[in-house]
Amino acid sequence: MKRIFIDLEKCYKCEKCVARCNYPYHPDNNGVLKLIEMGVRETICRRCEDAPCINACPNEALERLEDGRVKRYNMRCTGCGTCVVACPFGVIFHEIITYYDSQCDFCEGREPLCVKTCPHGAIKYEEVEEEPEKRVYVIGDKFAVHAIRWER
Repeated sequence: MKRIFIDLEKCYKCEKCVARCNYPYHPDNNGVLKLIEMGVRETICRRCEDAPCINACPNEALERLEDGRVKRYNMRCTGCGTCVVACPFGVIFHEIITYYDSQCDFCEGREPLCVKTCPHGAIKYEEVEEEPEKRVYVIGDKFAVHAIRWER
């Protein structure tokens, strides 16, 4: 199945994401940041038992789900960065925890602009299936990442 595919290892080489987004409902939107956040939370997050990021959040914007994943409630998050500082593993990046929360609609019916404008080729739109032995993980129906998944 064709999915938006982000190689997080390549993505981290940029100091700031410059890939453009053609999300039609807000001109300042950068849906790539939303995808990076999803990829990090699903694959790289250590899912600490006594999660410092959750405990440090002054707005209760982070919550542990039953399966151990951490969810960020965008309407509660002010982008203060407390979770970034609290994470002992440096997994949460300030760039992906923004006050204005970007959205990605996976460019339903449109060619993804982020793919064409990523200068390092870290974002692709291609046939991707989950291949843990190659560190490729599918997240939902329309998105996949290449990352070093943390396993307990």
